[in-house]
Amino acid sequence: MLQVLNEKIVEMESLSLDIIKMTIYSSQIAQNILPGQFVNIKCEDGINAYLRRPISVCDIDKINNTVDFVFQVKGKGTFALAMKRAGDYVDLMGPLGTGFDISEKYKNIIVLGGGIGISPLLNLLKESHATTKKAILGFRNKRAIVLDAEFLSASDDLVICTDDGSYGREGFVTEALKDSLETEDADIIYVCGPEGMIKRAVDIANKYGVKCQVSMEQRMGCGIGACLVCVCKTVDDAHPDGWDYSHVCKHGPVFWSQEVIFDD
Repeated sequence: MLQVLNEKIVEMESLSLDIIKMTIYSSQIAQNILPGQFVNIKCEDGINAYLRRPISVCDIDKINNTVDFVFQVKGKGTFALAMKRAGDYVDLMGPLGTGFDISEKYKNIIVLGGGIGISPLLNLLKESHATTKKAILGFRNKRAIVLDAEFLSASDDLVICTDDGSYGREGFVTEALKDSLETEDADIIYVCGPEGMIKRAVDIANKYGVKCQVSMEQRMGCGIGACLVCVCKTVDDAHPDGWDYSHVCKHGPVFWSQEVIFDD
């Protein structure tokens, strides 16, 4: 159930030069949010207020009611959010959007993430009851790697790819995915990251006949489907053109791969 909350920050931690982990205390979010859903956070108050920023949940401690958010400092809003300290309060709306399908029928799963897009996949791995869990993560270079220890603990097999080969496997995560599907069974693939990576991953999933869910990244305004900022093309058989626009914040951010139309 969507609520507007004012929650206390427990800890702020810098994971890399521009990646911040913020831990808040929130029983409402910890007990109700699903993997893949997000919250819309107000970064600043008063005359310096910016549009809220959508941030996915990275990890949850349901016993202590704490929630971890990992975000990248990209502009004025996230910079202001990064300046907050333990003991401060944040105004947030959530839970928002649709989450991943982590039904127990999926026994062998693969999560595929790139950059900051890996964040919601950690919570997914921890909440999933799959028998085998594989994580394939991509970063620019060794210095950009974050949460590797957490993903190693949450998965049965972790593959890290870097663009320059400075750590792990050199090259794109999608090539690692393709190689995995050549020799391993998978019931479903969960993907989050840049749109180009998602599109390629969907093509590979289709080739090998594996179900796939994708979390689409879009700039958002309201976060509740009232504006038209965060739209993407989706299949709509009832529409004369066979497609229509869907709100990523309301109908997503998680979609089944066959629902999304990717522009060439």
